[in-house]
Amino acid sequence: MKIIELKGIEKEYVTGKQKIKALKGIDLFIEKGEFISIVGPSGSGKTTLLNIIGCIDIPTKGEVIFKNESLSNKKPDELAFLRRNYFGFIFQTFNLIPVLTVYENIEIALNLKYKNLKRNEKEKKIMEILEAVGLKEKRNVKPLELSGGEQQRVSIARALVKEPEFVLADEPTANLDSKTGSNIVELMRKLNKEKNVTFIFSTHDPLIMQYADRIIKLRDGLLEE
Repeated sequence: MKIIELKGIEKEYVTGKQKIKALKGIDLFIEKGEFISIVGPSGSGKTTLLNIIGCIDIPTKGEVIFKNESLSNKKPDELAFLRRNYFGFIFQTFNLIPVLTVYENIEIALNLKYKNLKRNEKEKKIMEILEAVGLKEKRNVKPLELSGGEQQRVSIARALVKEPEFVLADEPTANLDSKTGSNIVELMRKLNKEKNVTFIFSTHDPLIMQYADRIIKLRDGLLEE
């Protein structure tokens, strides 16, 4: 089932007197449950494309269609609603809050989506996702006491606890050693299959490409194939 479609997407940035065209007419569709890698050299437009898919950025030209509805005229608060309720985000730098525990970092994401969730229901959801990523025993530990791989597992748990339809991951294995990176990719693939969550990666990592259902190649803001 097609749930996101991009039509003629262009994105232009202005830096001083210079205009940089990051994307140059992208046509693309994404189906429910796919595990997709967006690949290409640095500066090819991977992160820009990921940000437009995730409603973090808006295109200069073209149309994004989400569940058969155009996002062209959506207000910022409406786009924020979509990000909060339908998308989970994983970053290469983890972006965890260092003064909060593992449990509390995940709880924040849950509170953003579910305002009136009862305490016991909230705890059940958080402990279930912590068990899924193998960190149930680390619930009260703070991020800086964890390894890089464990911090990335917290990021994955935070993205998935609110049961998003999409998880967008920007170079999620870039700061991990190869063994830890492999474990993280296998975990995401497992969750993709079990929960039918769509994963879209911006990556240079051959391992993620190996697991991908589909590889989208970008070069100079254009689709290669």
